[in-house]
Amino acid sequence: MSDARKISRRVLLTAGAVAVVAGGLGWGWSIGDRYAPPRPLPAPGPLRGSALDQVVGGYRLRIGPRQWQVTSPGGVVVWDVPHAPVTALVGGVEWQERVGHFTPDQSVVAMSADFTVTRVEAAGNEVVVTGVVVVRTRSLHGAVRLRAVDAERLAVEVDFPGADAVVLRFDRSGEGVRGLGVQCAPFDHSGRFVPVVTREQGIGRGGQPLTWLAEATQGAGGDRFAAYAPVPFALVGQGRAIGSETTDYTTWDARDDARLDVTAWSERVEVTVYSGTGAAEVVSARTGDTGRPPVPPRWALEGAIVGLQGGSAEVRRKLGVVRAAGAPVSAVWLQDWVGQRTTSFGERLWWTWEVDRDRYPDWDDLVAELADEGVRVLTYVNPFLVTGKPGVRRDLYAEAERLGHLVRHPDGGAYLLGQGEFTAALVDLSDPGAREWFTDVIARQVAGAGASGWMADFGEGLPFDAVIAGGDAAAWHNRWPDLWARVNRDARERAGVPDAVVFHRSAGPLSPGLAPMLWAGDQTTTFDGHDGLRSALHGMLAAGASGFPLIHSDTGGYTGLDRPVVGVSRSPELLARWAELSAWGAVLRTHEGNRPAESAQVHQVEHAAAFAAQARVFAALVDYRIAAVEHACTTGVPVLRHGFLLDMPTTDDQYFFGESFLVAPVLDEGATTVRALLPPGRWVHLWTGEEHGDPAAAVEVTVPAPLGRPGVFHRVEDAVAARHAVAVRAASGA
Repeated sequence: MSDARKISRRVLLTAGAVAVVAGGLGWGWSIGDRYAPPRPLPAPGPLRGSALDQVVGGYRLRIGPRQWQVTSPGGVVVWDVPHAPVTALVGGVEWQERVGHFTPDQSVVAMSADFTVTRVEAAGNEVVVTGVVVVRTRSLHGAVRLRAVDAERLAVEVDFPGADAVVLRFDRSGEGVRGLGVQCAPFDHSGRFVPVVTREQGIGRGGQPLTWLAEATQGAGGDRFAAYAPVPFALVGQGRAIGSETTDYTTWDARDDARLDVTAWSERVEVTVYSGTGAAEVVSARTGDTGRPPVPPRWALEGAIVGLQGGSAEVRRKLGVVRAAGAPVSAVWLQDWVGQRTTSFGERLWWTWEVDRDRYPDWDDLVAELADEGVRVLTYVNPFLVTGKPGVRRDLYAEAERLGHLVRHPDGGAYLLGQGEFTAALVDLSDPGAREWFTDVIARQVAGAGASGWMADFGEGLPFDAVIAGGDAAAWHNRWPDLWARVNRDARERAGVPDAVVFHRSAGPLSPGLAPMLWAGDQTTTFDGHDGLRSALHGMLAAGASGFPLIHSDTGGYTGLDRPVVGVSRSPELLARWAELSAWGAVLRTHEGNRPAESAQVHQVEHAAAFAAQARVFAALVDYRIAAVEHACTTGVPVLRHGFLLDMPTTDDQYFFGESFLVAPVLDEGATTVRALLPPGRWVHLWTGEEHGDPAAAVEVTVPAPLGRPGVFHRVEDAVAARHAVAVRAASGA
């Protein structure tokens, strides 16, 4: 859940139905152009000038007229274009923002398609290629520095002083482009333009008519590539990847089948070109640079984390229902620990970061009581501060304002960001003093309240025009999630709980080594591939290909709507199917959603048994899961793996859970069967024991999939999987 997204979602419930109907009937109204990609850049021009054919640091470089080729020590051609490999442009980016939804307006005033090499110098493991591009009548002199780091990594630095952006043009010859963060979209980005900027992912994200309504009322519809956790790292084919080291705004344009244009809106950019024998090896190399998360504690991997609200009495009652149904529960996640305020949009959280003693009068006793029963307590925090709550014991907003720790507005004073019927200010994470102060707040008041972990929400909301201690907010925007993750990491260590389970939705390039895990964002309570169950799976698989080995989703989704035309609520079937997906993953965590009273809940007697069965499946897999998680945290190869990472025939709607299990979750409403594409080999259907597949070819099969039985397979010869399959069937009652 993002508490801020409640605002945009609830506002859109109160207006815009006529606009939706009009848009849906095609009355000349549409989302508008702000999510539309810009026109492709001009085709590359010739490479002219000096030549080189030399091995440098194990890499062979062939540079000359109509040739720019770099081959790794392992024989992988990592860059091979018959034209200018880099260029520069003059232009700009203007940003629009509504409730955290940032959209760029890019303009290219002039660009050179050519690159003339004036000098090539090789020394040691480095080559420096200097040259010039002519933008209109203006000559921009620049340099491309290639440095052999090792057999897997080639560091590339491009510098064109005076340019507004630099462009690197890589060959791909029809190869796919995958990764780029938690992209809740089809796995291969070929034919698409992907902007890398952290922002709200939107509501509907192209699914209609919901997106029309969200856009009409708040400009919050989003599209397939609006993402909380985009990162500038892409797999290009099986054995090659490109990772940018900049946090400046970048775009990745794969609309041309022959090339990938990477544009960095800065006069200087650093990238690393990775190579290896396959995609998994390349991802492992990348996470060796960006960092990998620690292995979570066993309790987070062996039982459900159940999201509950309502105060002490309600938490005890709801938890009692879930446990009576036979669900193994490791923790409760109590997001309303800070209390709630009533607005015309509904109940909102107070962002004061202290226990609300009216709502939880016996908080300390509740935490101790649950601990005695083997149940931890998780809470919620974000980097905003508010004022106005009666009886607050420590006014953090006033304190931060007095100390100068808040993000400032260009017109002066704190930058107050509208949240519906109240405003909130961001702590200035670019200021070391503010970071230190807020680290202490979280250590003392969040971890210090007995929390064994928390949702670390937001991280994507820094306005581009803000005044911050670090300087240009635009240059810091994509760094904000990394800073937020660092604050939470330091708070865990300061509080003496380094293994606290903290999960983030926003991320930057270094977040894999700073954030213990991610969750896939705020999906609607639907099955669809734009903003529902299917999109959550797609986002998790893209995350794994981007260097995030641990990720999960809100079981059941988050957003429900009660309006005509777009009304959706979480059905028992959706809740059951989402629990099936989570049971065969890294973490099983539930969410009550934004409209709990209208949504099926795991703590309702009529639904508790179905959830409990999946929680028992999750628990039965604990030893297998721990091994998979330890491998992921050691190598960077994710727990949930798209078959592409294993170089196996696959689809976007199935995945490998660790080494052994191929999972084909049910993603379509009303389905009682599920299709799976089995790689070459003989496979056992877990629930029936029937064998399928062909040793020599991939085979598509359709198997029964009643509620509680997603498609799960393992190889006939896999004794480890067979042993765990027996435990799963016993736990589920099959």
